[in-house]
Amino acid sequence: MKTLKVLAPLAMLAVASLSLSSCQEKANVEVKNEISESTMAQIKALGFTTAGAQKVDGGVRVEGDILLTNEMLASKPDYKVLRVGEDEQYRTTNLVTRLPRTLTVTLIGSFPSAYVSAVDEAIRRYNAENLQLRFTRITSGTADLPITSQYLGAGVLGQSGGFPSGGNPAPGFKLSPSVINSTNVGYIATIMAHEMGHCIGLRHTDYFNRAYSCGGAASNEGASTVGAILIPGTPSGADPNSWMLACVGNGVSRPFNTNDRTALNYLY
Repeated sequence: MKTLKVLAPLAMLAVASLSLSSCQEKANVEVKNEISESTMAQIKALGFTTAGAQKVDGGVRVEGDILLTNEMLASKPDYKVLRVGEDEQYRTTNLVTRLPRTLTVTLIGSFPSAYVSAVDEAIRRYNAENLQLRFTRITSGTADLPITSQYLGAGVLGQSGGFPSGGNPAPGFKLSPSVINSTNVGYIATIMAHEMGHCIGLRHTDYFNRAYSCGGAASNEGASTVGAILIPGTPSGADPNSWMLACVGNGVSRPFNTNDRTALNYLY
């Protein structure tokens, strides 16, 4: 995540700081279509918060930048929680399987030139970890992870296509260049790497306490009834620099830190 949103420069809030301005939820969002109680129950059953949930094409957007498709809402995925410290946790539903494997990535629509460099940087960050899951950018043909240019609403930087299904990654994600409004390659690459993380099964690192990256009161996005697996070698304290935090400051670049690498290597 995400709808990553951007942190206010002085308040450093945003998720949309992921609001990265990438994964932040919009303030004062107007929900045009009321979500039914049964759908709210499905969202909770999957372990996501219903606060700020919005109806969008294909399903419901939660936590600012995560699309829960109608199919996923009706499913009961086999997932697990990876605990990286007391309050930093990743949750995966299904993972990408049939490893080793290389996923293709491409840009679709009108993007500024900086986005080409940014997607290459996001791919470089993943491939530098020598995982069993690798990425490569293509310029023609159908990609596993298409990145589509689309305005998603005020304050919404991006939206993932969901989580893996049937051993395959989520079908890409959307970014809004007009809202991101930056040519900072490191910043854009961080937003892209974050949404790619959702596509391969990762949830917000601070879902257990979003106050770490978004500010304000602590908010537990919910872990459903799943267990937690403590990853050896990770700290028990807060980790404010993960690339999968719900919020990120405008212009901030977040390469993988030590704990991020531990989690990625544990999964892939």
